[in-house]
Formats: sequence, C-alpha cells, structure tokens
Amino acid sequence: MKADFENGKMVKNNEIYKVIDITGLKGLIVSKTVLHPGKQTGGHKHPGQEEVYQFVHGHGRMFLDDVCTLVGPGDVVLVQDGVFHKVYNDSEVDDLVFVCVFDGSRSH
Repeated sequence: MKADFENGKMVKNNEIYKVIDITGLKGLIVSKTVLHPGKQTGGHKHPGQEEVYQFVHGHGRMFLDDVCTLVGPGDVVLVQDGVFHKVYNDSEVDDLVFVCVFDGSRSH
C-alpha cells in the first residue's frame, strides 16, 4: 500500500507546523510533518517507544537529548526508547519536511 498523505488524518495545522497521519497499518503510524521556517517542534520523549525520522525536504537540526545533529533530505534519525527529541527548522524561507514512523498504540 502506498502512503497517501493527501487522504491522511490532519492532526495539527497551525503557524508552527502541519502534521498528517496515516493510520492504515495495524501496529504503526506514518506521520508527515511540515515544519515552517524558523519554527521548532515542542520536544518530547516516549518511555518504552522508539521512532524513525526521515527528512525529505529542507535543512535543520534535531536534538536527541543533548546531542545536536544537522539534518537534511535523505537523512534518517533513529530515536531510541525514552530519548528526548526536538526538531528545529533553521531556514527563514523553506519548510522542513520529515516523515516519522512510530508505534500506533500511542498518540504522538
């Protein structure tokens, strides 16, 4: 099945970001985030959960606990169990777009 974000569930749509979830799998959610220029995610952690982020457009930074990593198209970041993570879009003009895969038994 091809991931169809056009028909996904809009989870958030505000001045910071747009988040669309695809919930067609039994155990996983695939979520697309469009993080607007100069904005950042709130940052969070999930005890007992892991996530995979793939960056598809733009450039920015991702923090895993206190470690900062530069991210851009093609980068994949693995978020281990219980690690605090946060994404920053350093651009003043371009959106930072990434896809996240996580356990569907929890809300993001």
